[in-house]
Amino acid sequence: MIGMQVIAERGTKPGYTVEFVGDGGEIVSIRFQTGAQPLTRDVAVERAKAIAGEIAAFEGELAEDTHVLHEHLSARRAHDAAEMEEQLERGLEDTFPASDPVSITVSTIPTDRAERSS
Repeated sequence: MIGMQVIAERGTKPGYTVEFVGDGGEIVSIRFQTGAQPLTRDVAVERAKAIAGEIAAFEGELAEDTHVLHEHLSARRAHDAAEMEEQLERGLEDTFPASDPVSITVSTIPTDRAERSS
């Protein structure tokens, strides 16, 4: 391993993703969702390290009839419109309010209103 990064999740499922990065570019991710008890960044890191140690010590066998335990397709590849909509909503929530302020334009064309009222 050459590094570790912690990503704070936002939106509808708050929590943390802890990623361990290998020197070959491989990434192992462990995701934690905040439940009834609050979860801090430091606690997520410690729990991820403990889980990584358990994974390294695991000596179980892969089920004979299964080569892939779980393949996670992106919402786009899976054609999951509901998930794509949820991801869009999360993205919009995470970026609101936008960093650019609302632009208001004031016309500088003179009118003769002042002259008519005199």
